[in-house]
Amino acid sequence: MKVMVVDDDVVSRMVLMHLIDGCGKFEIVEAEDGADAWQQLEGGLRPGIVFCDLRMPRLSGIELLQRVRGQGDLAEVPFVLVSSATDKETVQQATLAGATGYIVKPFQSEQVRAHLGAFLDQAANGYEHRAEEPAATLARLGIAADRLLVYLTGFQNQLTAASNEIDALLAHDEQAEVRVRLERLLTGCTTLGLHGAATSLKPLIGVHVSNEAVQAALTDVIRAVLHQSSLVRQS
Repeated sequence: MKVMVVDDDVVSRMVLMHLIDGCGKFEIVEAEDGADAWQQLEGGLRPGIVFCDLRMPRLSGIELLQRVRGQGDLAEVPFVLVSSATDKETVQQATLAGATGYIVKPFQSEQVRAHLGAFLDQAANGYEHRAEEPAATLARLGIAADRLLVYLTGFQNQLTAASNEIDALLAHDEQAEVRVRLERLLTGCTTLGLHGAATSLKPLIGVHVSNEAVQAALTDVIRAVLHQSSLVRQS
């Protein structure tokens, strides 16, 4: 599968390409900015997924995303925005523009792997998505689909931050603090109807956990969030 990486910062581009390469055998295509990416896409390039920096000269990530979503045969391509920005307004703008996912710099290999795994053959990866039907979640929470997408994207960012926090906490064996964060994430899964993700987290509550076990569970939760977001858009 072709994976397109768009970033005007060559170091960030190289780091992300290295992480993608470590996730499996992918054909990686790079673009030095949004304008370069659009030129390649107009020329017939059809990637399986795009990882794109948010802020770039000539053509920003949001502007490229809007063009992609308006192009018939490209409109459904998974498009992951990458940025150091974590404010609610930026995340909401990305969601409303049609971003499939949002990764916060500095990159974490687990987050990159989760985005790639979400768009590969689920059965081949041993992943079975178990969650409430989006329509049922909308009715239960009394919200519209665009608001649910904002919640899912926000939860994804919370998971990314928690991954880094828990890694640091476990380095000092702060098990109690880790439990607080895991319980908070479990509440998020339950609220959003992510049954399978909740099942991944429950065994970690109240026991002495390792960083490997936590990171593996968080990767499953992120994958569930991404898959559910895709189902919400389809509905």
